[in-house]
Amino acid sequence: MCGVFGITNHKDAANLVYLGLYAMQHRGQESAGIASASRDPTPSDTNIGEAVGSSGASEMIIAPGTPQIHSEREMGYVADVFTHERLRRLPGEIAIGHVRYSTAGGSMLCNAQPLVASTNKGPIAIAHNGNLVNGADIRRRLEEDGALFNTMADTEVIVHLIARSRKRDIEGALVDALSQVKGAYSIAVLTPRRIYAARDPFGFRPLVLGKLNGALVVASETCAFDLIGAETLREIAPGEIVALDCDSPEPRVVHRFASPRQARCVFEHVYFARPDSVVFGRNVAEVRKQFGRELAREDAIEADIVVPVPDSGVFAALGYAQESGLPFEYGLVRNHYVGRTFIEPKQSIRNFGVKVKLNPVREIVAGKRIVLIDDSIVRGTTSKKIVAMLKQSGAKEVHMRVSSPPTQGPCYYGIDTPQRRDLIASANSIDEIRAYIEADSLRYLSEEGLLRATGEGSNFCMACFTLEYPIVTRETEAVAAAV
Repeated sequence: MCGVFGITNHKDAANLVYLGLYAMQHRGQESAGIASASRDPTPSDTNIGEAVGSSGASEMIIAPGTPQIHSEREMGYVADVFTHERLRRLPGEIAIGHVRYSTAGGSMLCNAQPLVASTNKGPIAIAHNGNLVNGADIRRRLEEDGALFNTMADTEVIVHLIARSRKRDIEGALVDALSQVKGAYSIAVLTPRRIYAARDPFGFRPLVLGKLNGALVVASETCAFDLIGAETLREIAPGEIVALDCDSPEPRVVHRFASPRQARCVFEHVYFARPDSVVFGRNVAEVRKQFGRELAREDAIEADIVVPVPDSGVFAALGYAQESGLPFEYGLVRNHYVGRTFIEPKQSIRNFGVKVKLNPVREIVAGKRIVLIDDSIVRGTTSKKIVAMLKQSGAKEVHMRVSSPPTQGPCYYGIDTPQRRDLIASANSIDEIRAYIEADSLRYLSEEGLLRATGEGSNFCMACFTLEYPIVTRETEAVAAAV
């Protein structure tokens, strides 16, 4: 998952984008970037093009007689990338930012966002959360027509479509470009005087509008608004393109694409979003507690304590404990100076991270029958190690409970899940998974329980659980044929 943030009409635009990205660091830890627009070029800022080095990228796109777009990007965490000096190189009252982990395109600097380009419609920068299912096909067609690509990210397809559009202005070109792509996109497009925020017609990824005094803001999650003291206005609707103008205190709807159905990613509530965010109209912590309550209602196990896998299982474990009447205990302690293992790109890091990240509290777990709560089981390797650690610390029994259904299929809309063959639930029964992770029992939340907890029914995409993909492609048909 990537994180997108933007703000217009604020003298400290780049600094506020930095804070917004800092709040959404959980959505991507591979790279961070900010692009800003300034009206008055300084004599020292007259280089055209991009300078890329091992220490990062500093970009400035200058068109004669127009404002500039400045960009700073780097691999790594937000706080490490953006020094005071780097933020000083991002002047202007309008800016967008991005934190990334790779789904389409590799983990390397050239794919860091925002992507910046000089077009015949003026300079633009774009930050994208999601994945285009027809991005590779469009890219192939454009390359056959002579287009040159500088990245491996599917986001660059949108840039090319904007530049090649026959529409004369950026607004029309953006509508034209987005009408040609399919898949998940929640994007912020920076121009010298406004930001365009857009969400795909299915609404896979969250995107919300806010206001900070006279400034308009857009973000992937409301926790970014909380940090800077902004007021949440509303979600950008599926299929909507909204303009945030520097000269207007209100957002302006540019276009609405027809929405065949809503397919909001339920995994935002299961795992990705921060618990203090409001996503798809619901507080994430409350939804996760409801997952736990539903799981407890579906379960009947004799145990002594409920232990969460921190931090992803905490709120579901609270709900389970409240519903079951069992004591809630922090039997596992997390080292918070270690990143989230799920979104690390290498399997070796993922395996090593379990031991570095979590440690049992022997005095709490020894001799106890434990209900262990986590949000999901993907490959099963992490759960196996956690169960083993608890038993080595003296746990009498470990009953694994998962606050989502079995993950059976890969995601094609922006989550870096493995191929189906690497998902343990795709080829193993629940009892076989239990035997592999060496738990005394294993139970998942049912699909019905998940929907009761969200209260939204068919408005969610649950393809990773059900294999019913909202957008049919060659890949999804292959998954269905393999079942």
